[in-house]
Amino acid sequence: MTNQYYEFFCPVKVIAGKAALEHIPYELTGLGAKRPMIVTDKGVRAAGLLDPVLAACEESGLEIISIYDDVPPDSSTGVVKDIAGIYRREKCDSLIAVGGGSAIDTAKAVNILVSEGGDDIAKYSGAGVIKHPLKPFLVVPTTAGTGSEVTSVAVITDTAKSVKLPFTSSFLLPNAAVIDPRMTLTLPPHITAATAMDAMTHATEAFTCMAKNPLSDAYATAAIKKISKSLLKVMDNPKDRDNRLELAQASTMAGIAFSNSMVGLVHALGHATGAICHLPHGLCMSLYLPYVLEYNLETIREPLGELLLYLEGPEVYSSTPASRRAEASISALRKLRDELYKRCKLPRTLKETGSVEEHQLDTIAELAMDDGSMMFNPKEVTLEDARAVLKTAWA
Repeated sequence: MTNQYYEFFCPVKVIAGKAALEHIPYELTGLGAKRPMIVTDKGVRAAGLLDPVLAACEESGLEIISIYDDVPPDSSTGVVKDIAGIYRREKCDSLIAVGGGSAIDTAKAVNILVSEGGDDIAKYSGAGVIKHPLKPFLVVPTTAGTGSEVTSVAVITDTAKSVKLPFTSSFLLPNAAVIDPRMTLTLPPHITAATAMDAMTHATEAFTCMAKNPLSDAYATAAIKKISKSLLKVMDNPKDRDNRLELAQASTMAGIAFSNSMVGLVHALGHATGAICHLPHGLCMSLYLPYVLEYNLETIREPLGELLLYLEGPEVYSSTPASRRAEASISALRKLRDELYKRCKLPRTLKETGSVEEHQLDTIAELAMDDGSMMFNPKEVTLEDARAVLKTAWA
């Protein structure tokens, strides 16, 4: 699985630590931006997470021109068009996304429209359609999971057609990602768990998929180690700032890893399940991860075995026979999911979600087959294979 040729790209400046938010005005001023717009959602605002961002800007005399706080969990083309209209009307010149994956993806799509022009975001869908740099753009993640702050991808739902539109371009990368533990302190337990498992999946797929390379491997393994050490500590003590920061950094590392090495079948099934059953992305990732690893097992035995070192530590790794390490890695992930289920009832099977009907599995499998992530799965997947994995994940 060694690639003779690879490319690695991450030009996003990362500003991380316990006073990272205070650097936002300096970063924007350095980009020549004076009239920023914040894109966020009602939950973030209600949790008071905008307050330290606004305070940091006020102290430096930077006025936030407009705040859009109505991004839905599954953002749509209509929302993007509305925000772009407000941005133009208020004569804004830059964007700050404050939130999880949906707010960040929405801001990326808004940046396309306000930079490229027009109202129809769908025409920019696909890879390599955007040819020019976009407006100044900072991201402040409030979940430790999506890694969207360092990825060149956005996904927006076209509600009229019931499809998810992917956008891929290096120009979608933010100018800076601001990682501050204050932003994740109020995350509820089930969202903490689901988003951390989203990052765990990004890192695991990055390390086992076809486009893996030595640089993405380094980020992926570092992310897995941090999540393995910090997630349950945060679940047991939600106000633990140090381990919150560890999870946030892990999410960013996993984002850098998978945006350079791609993902596979877990994401293909997750995207399809999200589109059809409207389950949160992180939950889908956590749910499908062990079942897909079992499906891919014989193709990824060596790298999956290596991950045991980062999942369970050197003692378990050294005491496990090399021939059993891959299975032990899957067991470690299952054990982690069981611990999360105990603490916040994060579903481990499709049945446990209560939102998926068994008759929907065929439709999910068919939609997953058209997902671009399939190209990088280490083992070829047929429609029957996808159905079989879904049946295993059912109960």
